[in-house]
Amino acid sequence: MVHFSKALEYESSYPLGFKKYSIHRKMEVYKKMKKEINRRNAIKSTIAAGAVLAAPQFVSPSVFGANERLVMGLIGSGGRGCDVMRMCQRNEAVFVAISDVTEPKIAAGIKEAKRNNDGEIEVYRDFNKLLERNDIDAVVIGTPEHQHCRQMVAAVQAGKDVYCEKPMSHTIEEGAWTVREVRKTKQIVQIGMQRRSAPLIREGLKVMQSGVLGDITFVKAQWNWNASGPQNNKPLGYEVDWERFQWPNEGLEFQPKYVRNWRVFWPFSGGISNDQGTHIMDVVQWYAGQVTPLEADAFGFIKQMEGADTPDVFTTTLRYPSFIATWTINYTSNYYDWWHIMFQGVDGTMHLHQRGFQVYLDKDKPKDSDFPGEPHIDFKGDLPSQEHVDNFIECIKSRNEPNAPVEVGHTAVCGPHLANVAFRNGKRAKLNPEATEVTV
Repeated sequence: MVHFSKALEYESSYPLGFKKYSIHRKMEVYKKMKKEINRRNAIKSTIAAGAVLAAPQFVSPSVFGANERLVMGLIGSGGRGCDVMRMCQRNEAVFVAISDVTEPKIAAGIKEAKRNNDGEIEVYRDFNKLLERNDIDAVVIGTPEHQHCRQMVAAVQAGKDVYCEKPMSHTIEEGAWTVREVRKTKQIVQIGMQRRSAPLIREGLKVMQSGVLGDITFVKAQWNWNASGPQNNKPLGYEVDWERFQWPNEGLEFQPKYVRNWRVFWPFSGGISNDQGTHIMDVVQWYAGQVTPLEADAFGFIKQMEGADTPDVFTTTLRYPSFIATWTINYTSNYYDWWHIMFQGVDGTMHLHQRGFQVYLDKDKPKDSDFPGEPHIDFKGDLPSQEHVDNFIECIKSRNEPNAPVEVGHTAVCGPHLANVAFRNGKRAKLNPEATEVTV
């Protein structure tokens, strides 16, 4: 039996003087993780058991005035980082500094920052230099996911509020460590789980919590997208600071494809299953009232993504305390494109997707048909991201807890992480109830 909790330690050689932490040292994260998480001298939250985050907590006496300018920095100015920056700018935030390690992304970040800032935009290759600035109130982290946790912890230790893109962590143990370190501070942290703020998803949660489906026994989650193909390893044609790009990895040989599409290589990502699964499995756990799975089996292979590490066809079965879930992602098919989740209860089924949801009751099914009848509920909606960024900005000013705090970021990706452990080891992987230790 392999205990993965023994494998993760953070040495003092990391920037900003990270101390050496072992996951076995006082991991005060999620005691029992059932209906409520109680953390003495920290935060009282109801993110578990599918509850809507309620009872906002006052975190800091610092409150922005109605006309006070929010000054921000961007760490990682790729496509998503710039998207979030624009959404912050719609809330009158001003970006004064950019940190990135590739020339085109630095140029893109400067261009976007100048939308509402005619002053100088400082550029830093070392994100720590950006964090040293006293005039910056908050940062957006849009780097590859293997850097998220370390940069987030560095930022909150520097007194900055943080909006961090998903997936929050590169491993379960790293995520648990990050929860602990963030909760030692009073900073606002919002993870980019925008479904937590989407009216469509919140409306579906109300229906789920009404009990109309009865007890949930099985959940089928999937994402189909015909987007897979060979990886391009031709020269980039622009400069990259490779040592900073690969950090905290060391000694990796530079390959252009790593920079072009880091999401499909193990040193930088958990693959497409984690990239999309962190969103989808978060909704599954939120709706079904469970926090993290107990165990997982997984299978996958590379069909069209030649040159990648991670599979483009992947499926996992996850056992939760009171139901079973499957999560399947197939980047070689566009049948039932994008994401779909089927929540099957003893009294009915909800089909949740990008454009709304339908509820079908078993009692309404035509007797002479294999297919469901007319939906009992037919709700139309979409999935914008602006509300989630608005919530982050509001919480910076009010110091209330945001819709997707660090605990949500951690638990959201535990299922996909666990599935990857099972897949890469070729055997079932188990997770303890506190979501801090994986064994196979």
